[in-house]
Amino acid sequence: MSYQSRKQKILKIVEEQGEADVKELALKVETSEITIRRDLALMATDGLIFRTHGGAMKLSLANIPASFEQKIAANIEQKDYIARLAAQEIQDGDIIFMDCGSTVSRLCQFIKHKRIKIITNSLPIVYELSNTEVSINLIGGELDNKRQAVHGQIAIEHIKRYKADKAFLGIDGISIENGLSAASEKEAEITISMAAQANQTFLLCDSSKLGKDKYLKFAPLSIVQVLVTNEVSEQLKPYQDLGIRVLY
Repeated sequence: MSYQSRKQKILKIVEEQGEADVKELALKVETSEITIRRDLALMATDGLIFRTHGGAMKLSLANIPASFEQKIAANIEQKDYIARLAAQEIQDGDIIFMDCGSTVSRLCQFIKHKRIKIITNSLPIVYELSNTEVSINLIGGELDNKRQAVHGQIAIEHIKRYKADKAFLGIDGISIENGLSAASEKEAEITISMAAQANQTFLLCDSSKLGKDKYLKFAPLSIVQVLVTNEVSEQLKPYQDLGIRVLY
């Protein structure tokens, strides 16, 4: 069966049921789970479905724009690996910041059962963690529809009112030479503010971001205590030499 034929069947199932897991889809489409996972990744990138851990959900239920979903879908296996590692660092009773990074949002599936407080500017994170054990503090300010996140001066002032045990933050680029860099000034401001108000800052960074410099250089590596990545190579040693704890 061609991808186009499988895609139509998967879409019909997800639209009718609202969501479905990989095993169920493989049985109904009569193909392997590996093929279904590959199909779902392609469909998520095209903005047709919302990729969940272990399956898919129709976009109208996820209430997340295709543009943000495309970012989530990129390198999803690496992001889930990183998120699982980061979740192990979160304990009951923790107060944590979570920004609107696509890798950070993958944390949600692994922390729903934890009795913690989240302070976030991300609407998808609020959606994912609603009606779970997690207590949510949504940062106020101007909504960026494309990123489904709150930014601006009011958001910065909101963050400064709170102190957290840990901050879990995403990044567009990181290098030994230039530190942290971003494609957006708004997101850079949020990153700096959350790091300043947390006792410990965790940077969630898939291997495609390592050694890369983006449009805006905005902070030194010294604001990061823990780097969580999927990379296993000599590329990590310079970060460890700077005193950064590296999880991989």
